[in-house]
Amino acid sequence: MRRGLIGVSKMRAVVLFCVVVLAALSMPTPANAQKGSVRHVVVFKFKPEANPDQIQQVTRAFSELRGKIPGITGFEHGVNNSPEGRNLGFTHVYLMTFENAAARDAYLPHPEHKKFGELLGKLGIVADVFVVDYTTTG
Repeated sequence: MRRGLIGVSKMRAVVLFCVVVLAALSMPTPANAQKGSVRHVVVFKFKPEANPDQIQQVTRAFSELRGKIPGITGFEHGVNNSPEGRNLGFTHVYLMTFENAAARDAYLPHPEHKKFGELLGKLGIVADVFVVDYTTTG
């Protein structure tokens, strides 16, 4: 497979996926989310050999960052259940809400976030990851 080149139909699928995710996330927000909050959307594609206990370990560690890193005001997660079949193998969605862009920017190099990345590396079960951040406008 040639890397760096994506077929037109695959590119359309990726664009459609992005549009669907962003449209879903623009729906009414939780009470703790205010205008100017930053949403951090992380979607994992796990390797076939990843077992449920390992995936749960990732989910638990990710959710615990909320209590360890200032500025995280919300955390949600779920497993893709779309009947459209357009998830391209990405199955587990994690949504963090930050007070603002400065809180998100402080999260990225935070030692606890780095420990989470080390856990992912140690487990070796992530095949790919898709990340989108956006600032809420309403």
